[in-house]
Amino acid sequence: MFSPYYRRAHARGRGDPHDHIALNLALYGPGRRWTMTERGRGQLQRSARELSIGPSRVHWDGQSLRIDIDEIGMPLPRRVRGQVRVHPQGLSHFVAPLDAQARHRWGPIAPCARIEVDLDRPSLRWRGHAYLDSNEGDEPVDRAFREWDWSRALLADGSTAVVYDVRERGSDGAAPPRLIAQRFAADGRSQAFAPPPPAVLQSSTLLVSGGAAPSYSGFVPPFDCAVKPKRISSQGFNDAMARAKLPSVLPETVRAMCFTAELPQFTGSLLALPVALLS
Repeated sequence: MFSPYYRRAHARGRGDPHDHIALNLALYGPGRRWTMTERGRGQLQRSARELSIGPSRVHWDGQSLRIDIDEIGMPLPRRVRGQVRVHPQGLSHFVAPLDAQARHRWGPIAPCARIEVDLDRPSLRWRGHAYLDSNEGDEPVDRAFREWDWSRALLADGSTAVVYDVRERGSDGAAPPRLIAQRFAADGRSQAFAPPPPAVLQSSTLLVSGGAAPSYSGFVPPFDCAVKPKRISSQGFNDAMARAKLPSVLPETVRAMCFTAELPQFTGSLLALPVALLS
C-alpha cells in the first residue's frame, strides 16, 4: 500500500504485487533508518516456513521467527544488516473482517512476544516486548478504506490491548467507522472491550508526516506511518468502561504505539524518491 510504483502500475491495469515486494524496516533514535527496496518476482522465494526477498529472509523454526536483514536504508543510502528474533508467548487464532464484505482481514499472530535485536549496521542490540500481526486482502486496500488508526498497549499483567478504527469508503464517502477493540492474553486468548471516546492528541514525525487527527485517549494518536511511544493517562478509558458496563482492561497508565494510514495521500509523489526499485 505504500508503494507509489505498484499504485501507478495498478492504475494502468498491470500491477502485479509479486513485482513490488519489499522488507520494510523503520529504526528510530540516533541511528534511524528506513528500508523499502522493492524487488520483482525473480527475487522472491517462499515456502510454508520461509520467505526470502532478495538478500533478506524471514524463517520460522518452530519456536521463533528469525528475520535476517540485509538492506539499504533511505533516504541516505546506508546499510542495514543484522538479525531479529521474535519469540511468541502464544499463538492467536483471532481474525476479524475490516470491511462489510470481509474482503480485508486482520488478526494478531503473536500479540504477546519477546524480541531480540542484533544489528551490525547500525550497531544496535536490545531485548524487549514484541507484537506480530497480519493483514490480508482480496483487493487493493485503497478500494475499501479512506483511513484507519491502529494502536496497541502492553498492560501490566503482560497482555496486549489493541484498538483498530477503520473508516470505509461509502457511497457518499462518509461511511461509519468500524471499530475493533480486543485484549489478548499471553496464551493467545482474547476478550473484547469498549474503547475510550475519541480525542485529538499530538502527532509525531517520520519520513511521512501528518497533522493531528481523531484518536483514542489511552491509545496514542494517529500518524501517517508510525509514531514514537508516548505515556498517557487511562482515566478517560476507565470512565468509558463504566459507561459501557464492560470490564476495564487499562487500570494503569500505559505506553502505547500507534499507526495511521490516510490512503488518499499515497499518490506516489512523496515516497517515490526514497524507495528503490530492483528487478
